[in-house]
Amino acid sequence: MSGVAIACQSSNCPNGHPPSRLECPTCNKLGIKGSYFCNQDCFKANWKTHKIIHDIATPRQPLLDDPNINRDGTFNPFGTYKFTGPLRPVYPLSPKRMVPEHIPRPDYFETGIPTSETRRQGQPPRILSPEEQDKMRHACKLGREVLDIAAAAIRPGITTDAIDAIVHQATIDRGAYPSPLNYRNFPKSVCTSINEVICHGIPDQRKLQEGDIINIDISLYKDGFHADLNETYPVGRVDDDSKRVMRTARKCLDEAIKLCKPGALFRDLGKTIEPVARANGCSVVRTYCGHGINDLFHCSPNIPHYAKNKAVGTMKPGICFTIEPMINLGHYDLEHWPDDWTSVTIDGKRSAQFEETLLITETGVEVLTAGTPRADLE
Repeated sequence: MSGVAIACQSSNCPNGHPPSRLECPTCNKLGIKGSYFCNQDCFKANWKTHKIIHDIATPRQPLLDDPNINRDGTFNPFGTYKFTGPLRPVYPLSPKRMVPEHIPRPDYFETGIPTSETRRQGQPPRILSPEEQDKMRHACKLGREVLDIAAAAIRPGITTDAIDAIVHQATIDRGAYPSPLNYRNFPKSVCTSINEVICHGIPDQRKLQEGDIINIDISLYKDGFHADLNETYPVGRVDDDSKRVMRTARKCLDEAIKLCKPGALFRDLGKTIEPVARANGCSVVRTYCGHGINDLFHCSPNIPHYAKNKAVGTMKPGICFTIEPMINLGHYDLEHWPDDWTSVTIDGKRSAQFEETLLITETGVEVLTAGTPRADLE
């Protein structure tokens, strides 16, 4: 028995993944951290799938000439995958982080399935009441605080897993739930996307390096409402192309925000964004778009960021949504790593993104997640 309390790691724990102290002895000997189960029955029931970890770790750790295994025991789980760029994942992932019981959770926190989003699919954008708008303002204010805390930790040598720990703690310190955690089974509390990763990067054991760029995407759930924002940051000194793609992404977002007011068409945002990107030698990702946000993490309207899109609808007071253009130095197309989350540029060139949550008012727009302008983007 161990004194560490970590959620039961069984994929089908019948007890709801309670804090557990029964550690797998084989994992302990192999130096694999976080293999805890709530009881012997749960451990035995999960044995067939769990022992695969032993099979992977036992023969591989001594093979220090294997390019997928590092001397400290970390490894690349997708060794046969043909990566588009130089970035590699560094596993193992840390155990799932716990959220205190007193913090309200979204409907997907246990199953990973956002059932409320499914039920309201196809419905027109929701108009928020003044009271609901105030709750959105509060959630977004907290989201900005968490992003600023995470950004302050960026430096060469820190792992993205450490940034995830910082984000998780800052979020629960504010009585909020980290929205990405278990959303459609996403394993972490924040998305960290480095260099050629466009979005949805999973925090792992890779250390940030001088010259990297990293996007930190913060989402949290407070008093029944979600906030969503992100920024891309340099790690130390970066090259001119990295500066260009970051500045272009920020300008694309800022120019789109200027259009927002009652009566404006959602489809016109892409008509403004894409020329800015093209003028700076960049392209606009088409696969992902901005989205409505309120008591649901993702809902209508959809906000494409490219020109000649077919988005429907006009902006009305009380509607909340995000604009979050993803801008690439190379081609706009993408592919996914085998984790089914990490989206990377098809040519391995770098990508940058900025996101704000917006509220349409009677007279214009309020940027609910607004932060202090950054000197490095001017």
